Amino acid sequence: MVVNQWVPAAHRGDAIGDSARAVRDLLRAQGHDAGIYALHIDDDMRSEARPFADGAASAGDVTILHFAVPSPMTEAFARLPRGRVLQYHNITPARFYAPYDPGIYRLAVVGRRELASLAGRCDLALGDSEYNRRELEALGFAETGVFPVAVDLRRITEAPRTPALEKWLNDGLTNFLFVGRIVPNKKIEDIIRLAEHYKRYVDAHYRFIFVGRDDGVPRYTNMLRALIAELGWLPDRYLFTGGVPDRELAAYYRYSSVYISMSEHEGFCVPLLEAMAADLPILAYSSTAIPDTLAGAGVQFAPKDFERAAELLGLLAFDDGLRASVIDGQRRRLAQFTTARLDDELRRILERFP
Repeated sequence: MVVNQWVPAAHRGDAIGDSARAVRDLLRAQGHDAGIYALHIDDDMRSEARPFADGAASAGDVTILHFAVPSPMTEAFARLPRGRVLQYHNITPARFYAPYDPGIYRLAVVGRRELASLAGRCDLALGDSEYNRRELEALGFAETGVFPVAVDLRRITEAPRTPALEKWLNDGLTNFLFVGRIVPNKKIEDIIRLAEHYKRYVDAHYRFIFVGRDDGVPRYTNMLRALIAELGWLPDRYLFTGGVPDRELAAYYRYSSVYISMSEHEGFCVPLLEAMAADLPILAYSSTAIPDTLAGAGVQFAPKDFERAAELLGLLAFDDGLRASVIDGQRRRLAQFTTARLDDELRRILERFP
């Protein structure tokens, strides 16, 4: 069988692209002819993906469209004669971007319209979480299911050491970590507010580390830096790293005490799996797909009571018994995200298209 995957852009380190490559490798191991096609391909990804303009892109027995942004792929996918599988990675609601970036706001609005236009025009619609699947069902997609993001966690568990960075991280401060794009739905400002309560009521020897690209929504990033300045944080108590290579990312996971998510919109949240793989306890605001991905693992809370969250943060950082219990639960949850399980799910999906 020829199974093609369409992604808007081929970037290394992008969760959607990384998942597509992992699925491609599984498909090839099953004996299928599998390729990835993209509208935009980074130079270092030329060997991993082919241009969407290539005629072979539309010649698959099955075509998987990874949907997260509006693009010309949407209508081309709807016109395919057979084997149309939508993999929905969610679109951040436009309201999060309204105060910061009208261009991204418009993309989000158009993206949700394009998604709705595919109801009744594909053969199977998959969310990478139950939350995403329910969105598809509400939009009128008839055949729906769940297929998780395929994540290669070896980039965390098998990354080479970084002695200089590790020495700096191990300087006596307690490190708290966030990983992801610095964008409004992640509610980084609420992590900063949590930090203020933590400093006031729990412990003053802290450092909050934000790992991920911070150039996507400049007005939002500037607001965060202004908030930190207003609160008078010392320069050694926070760090915005921007994008980092895998070996540095692994070090931040390895030398942090708690992973924090205050996000108010997630379709899956890959860093939760990375934190589990690093045996890093998770404290997460329970919203959107977070409960699906964690499935009872980590420590979740709602509503956003910052004093209580600060207390939980302190317990996770310093209560060895609680840390061990939380890590044990996270290991059990992570064991459900195996390559064998993904392989089985993929086989069941393809059985629909004899």
